Amino acid sequence: MKLLIFLGSVRQSTPPKPARLGERVALACQRVLQANFPDMNVEIIDPLDIELDPVFKPHFAYSSQSAPEQLSQLADKIETADAYVMVSPEYNHSMSPALANLLNHFGASLFSYKPSAIVTYSAGQWGGARASVSMRAFLSELGCLPVSAMLHFPKAQEVFDESGDYLESVNDADRWDSYFNRTFLQLRWWCEATLKQRGEQDPHQLISDFKQSPSQRNAPD
Repeated sequence: MKLLIFLGSVRQSTPPKPARLGERVALACQRVLQANFPDMNVEIIDPLDIELDPVFKPHFAYSSQSAPEQLSQLADKIETADAYVMVSPEYNHSMSPALANLLNHFGASLFSYKPSAIVTYSAGQWGGARASVSMRAFLSELGCLPVSAMLHFPKAQEVFDESGDYLESVNDADRWDSYFNRTFLQLRWWCEATLKQRGEQDPHQLISDFKQSPSQRNAPD
């Protein structure tokens, strides 16, 4: 099984620590997933590693031969992945614009019929929880339905070090592990279920993908 963790921040650093806070959370998610599910290939997608054009143009708007190589490579990873973890801070009570911008470059058919998990964080006390409200609708529209359990990390800089490990000051690591696994065990269950079902029946053969014009979504006249 393949899982992608999308890091939803392009900040080079995050107050009050110089290191990127979102990167710590993403690395922590990767660490827990790999420890509990060694048969799962887990990769972090960092938007800082991807050069996007200043003028927005999604991958599916290019001809097959002219699409930027980085976008095509990521599109292939998204299509072959079996589940996703979306890691986002909160911006104006909503999800990260960096995450939304990156995901908007790809058609929903690449994400469809697979599960996702919502992970939010903050340097303050709310843990980015309000961002998860918009993320549920956004991910549902992509077709990678989020599992019910979510992860919220308030004051994440007091929980994780720069490698995604627990800080020495964290005395209840077992409780944190249990908190992680409440979400990731749900994600694993749905990942196995959808992977099996996709193997038995191609879902894209049931409902035609939207590829030609907006009228394909219209109700009958």
